Amino acid sequence: MHTVLITGCSSGFGLETARLFLDRGWRVVATMRTPRTDLLPPSGRLRVLALDVTDEASIRAAVEAAGPVDVLVNNAGFGGASPLECTPLAMVRSLFETNTVGLLALTQALLPQFRQRGSGVVVNVTSSVTLKPLPLVGAYRASKAAANALTESLAAEMAPFGVRARLVLPGRAPDTRFVDNARGNMAGLEHEAYADFARSFIASMQQDSTITHARDVAEAVWRAATDPSCPMRIPAGADAEAWAAEAA
Repeated sequence: MHTVLITGCSSGFGLETARLFLDRGWRVVATMRTPRTDLLPPSGRLRVLALDVTDEASIRAAVEAAGPVDVLVNNAGFGGASPLECTPLAMVRSLFETNTVGLLALTQALLPQFRQRGSGVVVNVTSSVTLKPLPLVGAYRASKAAANALTESLAAEMAPFGVRARLVLPGRAPDTRFVDNARGNMAGLEHEAYADFARSFIASMQQDSTITHARDVAEAVWRAATDPSCPMRIPAGADAEAWAAEAA
């Protein structure tokens, strides 16, 4: 029986991915900063662990408690919206610390067992905003684009050891807590130079009915984890698929 460790399982993509892997017979190590055992159905194949990907001690403790892992799903992350002129550098550092550095730190903690065993998969959930230029999300987009670049290099480095790395690129998902979580990381949207543009852009995005659902992402992660022939980048959701087709 295979084991998957998934970060950011308290809601949204991570929670749905944990449900899917449980439903399909895997052992699941569901991690979150504040563990909650009521979010997933009771199962002898489920462990819920505390994990903050920005804390080295937390990473070490979670990896030790998890034991052997076959697939790592780096899903934990958060967003933000701000014109780059108005984006606090503290916000930029925080975005990169979680979305990029934290992803790499946990990956580094698990790679030795993958490499020594000669098998394993790293699935990094980033974002479809990396597929084309978009305003107001420059810092967030940069943190996810950096994660994409890390993943592609990782895939080249790990291939000789039988370890795979893949990317899942979700689209906009208003039915998850991502948007609510991002509201605490906004700046400059009411600045006199940007307010009209920001309102217009946000309204146009909200009017677009083509969106991503958590299940779309969970299925894409499943494919990345179980199908060695899948592409490096897997768009997840109707909007992400449309953007990927435009970018091709």
